[in-house]
Amino acid sequence: MTSPGPRDGFAPALDRVRGGGGGVADLVRLLAADGREQADLHAAAYAVKTREVGRTAYFRGLIEMSNACRRNCLYCGIRRDNTDVERFTLTADEIVDAARRSFAFGYGSLVLQGGERRDARHADFIANILQRIHSETGGGMGITLSLGEQSRETYRVWRRAGAHRYLLRIETTDRVLYARLHPGDPDWEARRLCLDHLRTEGYQVGTGVMIGLPGQTLESLAGDLRFYLEQDVDMIGMGPYIPHDRTPLAGEAHHDPKRQVRLGLNMIACTRLLLPDANIAATTALQALDPKGRERGLLAGANVIMPNVTETRYRPAYQLYNGKPGLEETAEACRRALDESIGSIGEVVGYRERGDAPRALKRKAP
Repeated sequence: MTSPGPRDGFAPALDRVRGGGGGVADLVRLLAADGREQADLHAAAYAVKTREVGRTAYFRGLIEMSNACRRNCLYCGIRRDNTDVERFTLTADEIVDAARRSFAFGYGSLVLQGGERRDARHADFIANILQRIHSETGGGMGITLSLGEQSRETYRVWRRAGAHRYLLRIETTDRVLYARLHPGDPDWEARRLCLDHLRTEGYQVGTGVMIGLPGQTLESLAGDLRFYLEQDVDMIGMGPYIPHDRTPLAGEAHHDPKRQVRLGLNMIACTRLLLPDANIAATTALQALDPKGRERGLLAGANVIMPNVTETRYRPAYQLYNGKPGLEETAEACRRALDESIGSIGEVVGYRERGDAPRALKRKAP
């Protein structure tokens, strides 16, 4: 991954990006920040976060519904051709029970996540679940779906059934890299078009990328940041790339956890500067590389955390990367630990709040 030359020009680059401007060169300069410069970058992002979205961390109860997937992405532990993983799909009752648990915990929102399927039976299954969750919680929870590329009609059905947000990670805006990572399904433009369909169907739209992929450059990541701005997205879910040993990509590059965390945090900070009023997640991948990774993500500008509420017996089979934390941690224990750790950094948890992005609410305002 490339890095800028002499370590100068940091302050002007920060001022330009913080003011809503700045080009790729400025973003590359900020992404390379380390030491004191990194501290300054994170402080600037946290000040913007405090002003625009406050010091509240919003929880999204994460339900990993199924690891069945039609795609064969080179980096993913549940890729279609990984025959070593035990496949599972939760029943409708199990999913609704997990949603009910999240509601009882005071979580204002859910994320329903799973491998990608595009068949009619699956579409009907999700629609039924959404209707049940909406009914059992009195419409009191925001619901985010993260179920991959679908037809516009399927997006419409799910939106009408009760989904509010949709996270579809673009993974990378480098089309050559995207094609290499997605053999047999390299159509980047089709994925981008799904983001347009989601906006048209009334979702709060989220996307994101993997950070530190083999072959990825700082210029590429800067392009990803510009893409967020150009797409005017409401929420961002991104995290450092962590290899999975049962994937073709596993042996392609030396993995440096400290560098991955630094780059992941800098991406959060730059995103906050560019999209001051968006929702930005501090992902579990950060915690996998640093026990305080999610808390550090909040201090770099993130404002969303996704505690896992999936039953522990299913979690070992839903590992997108090696070393995923919390495989044996109960949902109750996770909630307690997060509540304490978030309080320790001077933030509060937004219990019973959907935590919609101000960016999305402004868009709907007359």
